[in-house]
Amino acid sequence: MRSSGILMPIASLPGKYGIGTLGQASYDFVDMLVKAGQSYWQILPLGPTSYGDSPYQSFSTYAGNPYFIDLEVLIEEGLLTKAECDKYDFGQKDEKIDYGKIYQSRFAVLKLAFERSNLAKDKDYIKYCKDNEFWLDNYALYMAVKNSYDGVSYIEWDDSIRKRDKTAVAQYTAKYAHEIEFYKFIQYQFTKQWMKLKHYANSKGIKIIGDIPIYVAFDSADTWANPELFQIDEEGYPKAVAGCPPDAFSPTGQLWGNPLYDWDYHKKQGYSWWIMRMRHCFKLYDVVRVDHFRAFDAYYSIPSKDKTAENGKWKKGPGFALFKAIKEELGDVDIIAEDLGFMTPSVIKLVKRTGYPGMKVLQFAFDAEGDSDYLPHNCIKNSVMYTGTHDNDTCVGWYKGISAEDRQKALDYINSTGFESDADIAKAFVKLALGSVSDLCIIPMQDYLGLDCEARINRPSTIGSNWQWRMKKNAFTDNLAKNIRKEIKLYARLPKQEK
Repeated sequence: MRSSGILMPIASLPGKYGIGTLGQASYDFVDMLVKAGQSYWQILPLGPTSYGDSPYQSFSTYAGNPYFIDLEVLIEEGLLTKAECDKYDFGQKDEKIDYGKIYQSRFAVLKLAFERSNLAKDKDYIKYCKDNEFWLDNYALYMAVKNSYDGVSYIEWDDSIRKRDKTAVAQYTAKYAHEIEFYKFIQYQFTKQWMKLKHYANSKGIKIIGDIPIYVAFDSADTWANPELFQIDEEGYPKAVAGCPPDAFSPTGQLWGNPLYDWDYHKKQGYSWWIMRMRHCFKLYDVVRVDHFRAFDAYYSIPSKDKTAENGKWKKGPGFALFKAIKEELGDVDIIAEDLGFMTPSVIKLVKRTGYPGMKVLQFAFDAEGDSDYLPHNCIKNSVMYTGTHDNDTCVGWYKGISAEDRQKALDYINSTGFESDADIAKAFVKLALGSVSDLCIIPMQDYLGLDCEARINRPSTIGSNWQWRMKKNAFTDNLAKNIRKEIKLYARLPKQEK
């Protein structure tokens, strides 16, 4: 069935205190999605971000981002006062996230709330900790110990705790018991707020598309607590790291630095860690987009001491066996395969065998030199069409930046001689994506708003100015929702009950 959705990171929502949260702005956004005739809300990974602020490099594959906890909800619950929150500096620009200031202020405010919470008598909190102890205990201890070492990576900790000596673990657990409890409190609050929001969205007919990185960060509780899952040597250092080869985004490739999985070990364990991870994901989301899907067929292995990704080699991944194991345990779950990049016949075969829809990105379609699988007429029904992703420029920024030859091909394709405004550029390519044969079409919010490159989310292989864009308050107007609904109806993507 044809349907559509909007890609909008939680962090990019408007509201007080410096960053988008799970508060009222999220509920308002859900209401606007309904008005706009949408069926899906796609977000970026929800994990706590580390240095560089990327949601794809998190301290935990299970934990939620403390920044997304809505302080106004905590005020309503009596854990904070408005005056306390207002005295902190969360950044001065409504349309740009200042992560440095948020880091300094958000944890200070959350600690005030924590000190006032009566967790010992909170039955829901006690149940939450018990239900999630398989990851929560390690994560809370990891963050407490990390703070005691001024935030450095665990590889720089003393050998005893770095290598998880039982005596050391017991000593640190006792010494930092209060700090550990604080991190559990944060996750409890995040989960309460997130599950309430998800329930609200679902009750309105909106499904959540979550996004999970294929890899975990080296500086994470996952790696520290489970080194046997990864290609890590006896001293705790990666033997090789993840990335991708040179491409249109980066002439030297992308050096992500994540530890690579020891797939032989995972296979012997029946892929139990992955099954556990995906089971958790499907509690949080209705659909899961798995980033960098092609690495399940073959992954790019870069020598750990290299400074660029140019000398990496492709190595065999787990293939279909992993997804067979997931299906046997979890049944038919909704997964989107992020199958972008250079697609070998074996990757194409794997995606087809799983039955998961792959991705089509319109911005990749207009190559003056030849044909493209991303052109709408070349798409297949079992796919998800995007104008662009979080790694792309906005449609307006992209169109202005491509070569004259590629631009002409795009104009020829849509039978146009040019555009009078940025809004016209965005609208033309949004319409083209919506009209594709792909069953599902996801449009980034910036393209519905007709924004230029200042609203770009991420520039791969760069640091310092990514993940910062926020939508203006009241930018998603009733009139815009009405116009979106009109386009959705035109291309037969309204929810079934409204057709």
